[in-house]
Amino acid sequence: MRSDEVKKGIERVPHRALLYATGVPKRAWDMPFIGIVSSFTDLIPGHVGMRDLERWIEKGIHSAGGYAFIFSVPGICDGVAMGHSGMKYSLPSRELIADMIEVVVEAHKLDGLVMLTNCDKITPGMLMAAARINIPTVVVTAGPMLSGRIGRKRLSLVRDTFEAVGRYKAQAISERELEMCEMEACPGQGSCQGLYTANTMACVTEAIGMSLPGCATAIAGLAKKRRIAFESGYRVVELVKEGIKPLDIMTKEAFENGIRIDMALGGSTNAVLHISAIAREAKVNITLDTFDKISRETPHISNLRPGGDFMMEDLDAAGGIPAVMKRLRNLLNNTDTVSGKKIYDIADEAEIFDDEVIRPLDNPYHKEGGIAVLFGNLAPEGAVIKQTAVSEKMMRFEGRAKIFNSEEEAMEAILGGKIKVGDVVVIRYEGPKGGPGMREMLAPTSAIVGMGLSESVALITDGRFSGGTKGPCIGHVSPEAAEGGPIGLLKDGDVIKIDIPERKLEVLLSEEEMNRRRSEWKAPEPKIKRGYLARYAKFVTSASTGAVYKDLLEGE
Repeated sequence: MRSDEVKKGIERVPHRALLYATGVPKRAWDMPFIGIVSSFTDLIPGHVGMRDLERWIEKGIHSAGGYAFIFSVPGICDGVAMGHSGMKYSLPSRELIADMIEVVVEAHKLDGLVMLTNCDKITPGMLMAAARINIPTVVVTAGPMLSGRIGRKRLSLVRDTFEAVGRYKAQAISERELEMCEMEACPGQGSCQGLYTANTMACVTEAIGMSLPGCATAIAGLAKKRRIAFESGYRVVELVKEGIKPLDIMTKEAFENGIRIDMALGGSTNAVLHISAIAREAKVNITLDTFDKISRETPHISNLRPGGDFMMEDLDAAGGIPAVMKRLRNLLNNTDTVSGKKIYDIADEAEIFDDEVIRPLDNPYHKEGGIAVLFGNLAPEGAVIKQTAVSEKMMRFEGRAKIFNSEEEAMEAILGGKIKVGDVVVIRYEGPKGGPGMREMLAPTSAIVGMGLSESVALITDGRFSGGTKGPCIGHVSPEAAEGGPIGLLKDGDVIKIDIPERKLEVLLSEEEMNRRRSEWKAPEPKIKRGYLARYAKFVTSASTGAVYKDLLEGE
């Protein structure tokens, strides 16, 4: 066992002495040492229940003959960080989380890992670490939050808080109604109720094969989640004994399964960033073209919020990810999973309990999957949009640019009534390098929706969007403005053409005019010149490569 490096032999007397000081009993020296890396924090609703799940994972590990050690990584709540400078730290925290897990696991020579996670950047950061370290690992996502309630009306975070701000500004709801939404939208622990980034990545994790069947949709705080936590702890000890590691699971075919499940569900555009980054750690070649190809082949069969009205609790009741796999069986690769079962085994054993929540392939909500990848003279390296959250009317759109060099400038204009029918809101210098940190734009997109402009106004950015975004909102425009990308050359009044079916994003300018503007463009001063974000800006790559560090790309 790897852990023998720190616990066996006469020369390890000091090491054993220190471990004895933690309470490790003698009988543990012959057991595999299993880490439980937990992202528990009081700051995030999706993570406040993890102390309980840590116990159930620990019970499973000890029941299977392993010895458990809990250690922690930090987490950021994107909802709390949204709309201010704090969001600059969210995406960069992904790289920190991966690095911290590597440091602890390699320093202490652990034999296996259970990763207890839930929210937006924590789950992909942990999966990046799993691929990098490559020791037997099972991922436990802590589960979605139940819907809020006002009478019989079900509430969710994005529709009933972020979008409610826009409705209040448009005088569509009263201050009392707004306050009720604020108090009741999020009733307790769990990741936000729709198919936003946290739940998207939980579904992808299960589809790739790194979580046990049913884990992604099992509701936070309920007994089903405890049982999955116990079985995950038990199973990781078996994986250590069997020598099965993450890179045995996270193959190219497994990533294709993860992308296909994501497209069928209509998940967050952030999955493009995260799956790309995880795949790079696993030395698997996944490109933007991979996402678009799979999306074109995969019908959208489950219409969850923000685009639809179903919530994660509905998907769980309908059979969860195993039921989605059953629908898509003939489109999936029969890969291995940490459960010991292959994908087809899981699909064959699943039951589908609701044909509306998980529709048959011949009756989809949309013929294509959730995400489209656009290219053109405005996005030579690509841009992404959640096409299943766009109305048919806005699938093709042409409008005049309103330019903003920060999210705050755009938000002030939107709430100030300065955005009119036919405008294309352009928010730039918010990419991985220019932000720095590639902030999510949920506040402006939600305000546009809440103010009734989603059928007449588009938004593009070199930043990114929350999984809760809906409407004609295009993100990840690459190259970003801070790198001299075309989005940085735009001026107020430029005509922008969006054609989602044809996968086009263009500005109607001649190449000569673009070259003239390019010759006049000057790189801006860095917004942040010290601390972690300054270092991040120096090393981060384009969104089109997953916004990973340059050293990872060069190491390939």
